[in-house]
Amino acid sequence: MKNLKALIKLALLLMALPMLTGCSEKIAVLNPQGPVARSQYHLIIWSLIMMSLVLAVVLIIFVYVLARYGRKNSDGFDPNDTGNRRLEIVWMVIPVLICVLLAVPTVKTLFSLNQPPKATAAQAQTAGKSLTIDVTSVQWKWLFRYPGQKIETVNYVMIPAGTPVKFRLHAYDAMNAFWVPELGGQQYTMTDMPMQLWLQADKPGNYDGRSSNYSGKGFAHMTFKVMSRSASDFDRWVNDVKENKPALTHEKYMELLKPNTVKAQAFSSYPAIVAKDLNKAQMEALMNGESVDTDSMHGMDMDHESGEGGSQND
Repeated sequence: MKNLKALIKLALLLMALPMLTGCSEKIAVLNPQGPVARSQYHLIIWSLIMMSLVLAVVLIIFVYVLARYGRKNSDGFDPNDTGNRRLEIVWMVIPVLICVLLAVPTVKTLFSLNQPPKATAAQAQTAGKSLTIDVTSVQWKWLFRYPGQKIETVNYVMIPAGTPVKFRLHAYDAMNAFWVPELGGQQYTMTDMPMQLWLQADKPGNYDGRSSNYSGKGFAHMTFKVMSRSASDFDRWVNDVKENKPALTHEKYMELLKPNTVKAQAFSSYPAIVAKDLNKAQMEALMNGESVDTDSMHGMDMDHESGEGGSQND
């Protein structure tokens, strides 16, 4: 009996543990600030509810079996009992039902995420009904190209609030993962395999983005800011970049492709080679006058000594 009471206390303590822990800041994944993140948040909560129900039922059955068929009440209990069709049906149907309850909303949500969210604010003149941004991951920085606005930013991205944003994802060298927890789930960046991700911010604000896939010594510094602004503020920002920021030259672009970390930057234009989304092997072949019809990533070095992985370079 003492052992049973100890087990019950331990089970209650484990269930209460999450409520006893405190956090000074909200967990980004559980603080959705856009329709994409909100749909994924609901899916997370539904999954937690289902798992909690399973855990609760298992604990209740566990305690009941200990109390009902303990050492003192074990007469007539056969641990090798088989052929109970009613029980066999129950423990076959319940797991199938749980899988269905988890699979249906998951599949429904995944298919819905392939479509742009519904715009909830006045559209920016320079963006239109939706905005397309090309993202290239480089060791250890993020390059953002606005094909419709013909501008480029590094380690930060500006978007209009309430407007669907289509991020087209590429990788120059190491495989990476683009993630803005408060706006939606992560998506991988890979060479020669373009991926896409729809995101949208409900209102103006700043959101932290990061790499969620280890890619070498500068991985910890591979972060960026997503700045959501009103439609009018976004238009003003685009015009300001075009008028006051320098052009991205070919030489500067080649410097950005080196493995290092840099500060946030913006450029009023970019050379044609940027829009080709070449990977490292293709760029090296092009610079050597060879064919770029190759996706071989020879020469990859995850611990490149020429890149100051822990420093900020201009």
